[in-house]
Amino acid sequence: MVIIREENAADVSAREALLDDVFGLERFEKTCERLRAGRLPANGLSLIAEINGEVVGTVRLWHVNAGGVSDALVLGPLAVAKRVHSKGIGARLMRAALNRASLAGHSSVILVGDAAYYNRFGFSASLTDGLWLPGPVERERLLALELKSGSLSRAFGLVKATGDWAEVGTLSDLVGESAEGLRKAA
Repeated sequence: MVIIREENAADVSAREALLDDVFGLERFEKTCERLRAGRLPANGLSLIAEINGEVVGTVRLWHVNAGGVSDALVLGPLAVAKRVHSKGIGARLMRAALNRASLAGHSSVILVGDAAYYNRFGFSASLTDGLWLPGPVERERLLALELKSGSLSRAFGLVKATGDWAEVGTLSDLVGESAEGLRKAA
């Protein structure tokens, strides 16, 4: 049975391993990573899918200012373990995340992804005509959903990260983490 729940500190290693497996280390080079780097995800909007205690899916949302819309979020990454693809887990994570974002009063959600997949949740490239990201992106993959009707109608400008900063360890902690990541990649 699949359980969708809020992420906790014990999930971090499994989440990161899942993301590495699904996206590879190239995930850190993506434009949306610039909106997440060094920031905490929006409170209550980091979700995990698990089967028998194993993390098989994840989605997180992050605070952004979307061209003047200050209560917007950026979604990503959404990932599901390859062995359980096509079982509706990604859709369940999406619906749960969007429902929680709406209940928390956020106005809109932006993401970079495949329109053929995200259209079913109401995402559209037409809502991002006046927006751009802090790096390259294929325009047809820049999608948005209004949780409050008309919330992006006047949005124009750069999408900027606005979430709380994550605590950063000491320089030796960071160097140690970087070295560990390099060892794993080798």
